[in-house]
Amino acid sequence: MPEPLTPGELLALDRQHVWHPYGPMPGRAAPLLVESASGVRLRLAEPVEGQGELVDGMSSWWSAVHGYNHPVLNDAARGQLERMSHVMFGGLTHEPAVRLAKRLVDISPEPLQHVFLADSGSVSVEVAVKMCLQYWRSLGKPRKQRLLTWRGGYHGDTWQPMSVCDPDGGMHELWQGVLPRQIFADTPPAGFDAAPDEAYTAHLRELIGRHAEELAAVIVEPVVQGAGGMSFHSPGYLRVLREACDEHGVLLVFDEIATGFGRTGALFAAEHAGVAPDVMCLGKALTGGYLTLAATLCTTAVADGISRGALPVLAHGPTFMGNPLAAAVADASISLLLSQDWGQEVKRIEAGLRNGLAPAADITGVREVRVLGAIGVVQLDHEVDMAAATRAAVREGVWLRPFRDLIYTMPPYITGDDDVARICAAVCAAAREG
Repeated sequence: MPEPLTPGELLALDRQHVWHPYGPMPGRAAPLLVESASGVRLRLAEPVEGQGELVDGMSSWWSAVHGYNHPVLNDAARGQLERMSHVMFGGLTHEPAVRLAKRLVDISPEPLQHVFLADSGSVSVEVAVKMCLQYWRSLGKPRKQRLLTWRGGYHGDTWQPMSVCDPDGGMHELWQGVLPRQIFADTPPAGFDAAPDEAYTAHLRELIGRHAEELAAVIVEPVVQGAGGMSFHSPGYLRVLREACDEHGVLLVFDEIATGFGRTGALFAAEHAGVAPDVMCLGKALTGGYLTLAATLCTTAVADGISRGALPVLAHGPTFMGNPLAAAVADASISLLLSQDWGQEVKRIEAGLRNGLAPAADITGVREVRVLGAIGVVQLDHEVDMAAATRAAVREGVWLRPFRDLIYTMPPYITGDDDVARICAAVCAAAREG
């Protein structure tokens, strides 16, 4: 066993060697050092702002829906670890992957029958795009190679996903002129409960029709645009996309990486609209936050189309594709979710967020407060002071990760009412000081 390092030594080494997401090297601010986690609490190696542990208001970037150190998921990981942690998926298969694929087919919209297991959400989007491009090439229509999406979206940090993130306000403006040039509709009008805007509906239909000959697919985040701005739109626009794609011969992809597994109050956000995509991407909560795993699901029509081409295979195969350890935990996580009244828990959290975040509307500098399912958002009229907002939340005993003009929370579904109230107090404190 190596000699234990003090928190100070660990943080010094972190600053010297570890590159954190969306940050410079070395980082401008020291990260908080987490020693362990259980339930909804992160235990710090040393107290910060007088707090030795923090309620996690982020579900570890929306993935740890069951909280931390859950006995059911721990048992699934231990049991699979004793059998095998990994085996290559090329030419081999195993029970955890087969069970997980069948489970995903059973719970997802009916037309989705085939499952490609990837190793991250961004890669699942890459796979989805590759499926769509190869589908049209196999059908003798290689000109159909562009994608259409709407502004305000975010689909990941690898190449094709970056090309369909918001081109102006997103995190990937640096790559304009290098990324594939995609087609962008205007940002969908805000409001989950708002009636679809006729002018915007016409705008979507016109764009898809005008570019149909070159469009391989339309790709959107259904109902909730996540890291692009945490905004909500009417499910009616998903029905418009489905109708327009069918009319003009374009595939439809739903990126449910952030919205899947109950976050919006439906198991999948597409259910709010009662429509199914041709391809769907899943990730984040898939393993309950335990291990990295994602999935791209497609219809039989898409799979058969690819199989009829000159190259009848999907030429993609990550080393850790179908990892047995991750697949076993994912299957256990889905079983755990479905064995409980998860919908009632999300409604309970939604009510707590609506009540607890309502006072934020009166804070100077707050533009809007919005809640949907287990998602609470406070939008400022200015760029958030991330350091000040984070300190304010930590003083309240809560971990939040503000960005751009947003202070938001996506708590684990097991978060109790008192902790939901505490999270809301922290969001309000962060809004006042950020």
